[in-house]
Amino acid sequence: MGGITFWQHYGEAAKTSVGFFWKAGWAFVLGYAISAMIQAFVPKKRLTEHMGAADLKSVSLATVFGAASSSCSFAALAAARSLILKGAHFVSAVAFMFASTNLVIELGILILIFLGWPFLVAELFGGLILIAISRLLIAATYPKQWIKEARAKVAAESTSEDDGFDWRKRIASRRGWRLVGNKFVSDWQMVWEEITIGFTIAGFVAVLVPPGVWETIFLIGRSDTLPEWLIVIENAVVAPFVAGATFIGSMGNIPLATVLNANGVLFAGIMGFIYSDLMVPPLVMVNAKYYGWRIALYIAAIMFASIVLTALIMHFSFGLLGLTPESSRTISDAAQFAIDYTFFMNLAFALVAAILVGLHRGWVQHEMKEAAHRHHEHGSRLSIKRMIALTSAVVIGGGLIAFAFTGGIG
Repeated sequence: MGGITFWQHYGEAAKTSVGFFWKAGWAFVLGYAISAMIQAFVPKKRLTEHMGAADLKSVSLATVFGAASSSCSFAALAAARSLILKGAHFVSAVAFMFASTNLVIELGILILIFLGWPFLVAELFGGLILIAISRLLIAATYPKQWIKEARAKVAAESTSEDDGFDWRKRIASRRGWRLVGNKFVSDWQMVWEEITIGFTIAGFVAVLVPPGVWETIFLIGRSDTLPEWLIVIENAVVAPFVAGATFIGSMGNIPLATVLNANGVLFAGIMGFIYSDLMVPPLVMVNAKYYGWRIALYIAAIMFASIVLTALIMHFSFGLLGLTPESSRTISDAAQFAIDYTFFMNLAFALVAAILVGLHRGWVQHEMKEAAHRHHEHGSRLSIKRMIALTSAVVIGGGLIAFAFTGGIG
């Protein structure tokens, strides 16, 4: 290792994790601010009333609704269950899940920052293809009795969300903008653990996992002994399992996708990895809790097949058009600290975040003191996920101290 010590590796890994956070900070604020405004000012009831069938109109509305929602994977599953409770068709609910984790603006901004515009284009078009394929697969295999039983399982649950409002009056009111602040903070409360864990893992994987591991998993450099088409298929098939092994989804997957890109994983593999944020075991278990294991595994199987087919379609389509991106963006490019646009964007959006947090406090003070108190008590519980997130923060803090003393790998 050329005299490089454990502490140097540790410090470099922590610095890389923080670099990922730094690069993405303003994008998170922008994305969740827009998401909060959409949630506060767009009446959802008008959309869900038209999602009761498996036709193009219902699926299209579900896609629009999903794209306008938060990108938190767990929130996506909860919202999909709410749609089913309101009478949405199962196909529409699945379309919503895909759209709310693959077509949201904050995810697109992160992909653009970390991976570049070809990946963003592939994410957007691929997300639509993903939904179309899943619709066809569900139509061909629709387990009517299973779905009926799953719907009965959650029929006793109800939602008390008030969607009966005039958006013009709300957008012009102080109360409406306080609600935006509340939605913004609520979204962050849902995703900060996943983001912290994902970005920490990405930094440590980038520094500590040798390239040989990725070469073995994704058959990198084997084109002399294996046909290229077979390697492409293998990348698309293996990627969802790699994503599942990380136990993180949504926004936390993007820096890890950057690691794969920097190590030469094919376009099909990277896109399959990004699409697979709903395939991680914790999310499959959430679906099992909602609908039972048969439907949870059925959803996972539909998603897996849709993801693999979409990744292959995007890979070969981009190849025919000559748009396949090369694995050229390095980890240092994606996690660098410099006085550049990122620095000024982070300053500007830190101010935006402070304003929105202030609006949230106004909402709590004027609208929901008791509810906020109950929410605070609930949020203070130390779940396993929260313990891992807090441990990740401590690990990063220790690594930064190590970096200060050792200078990292250099």
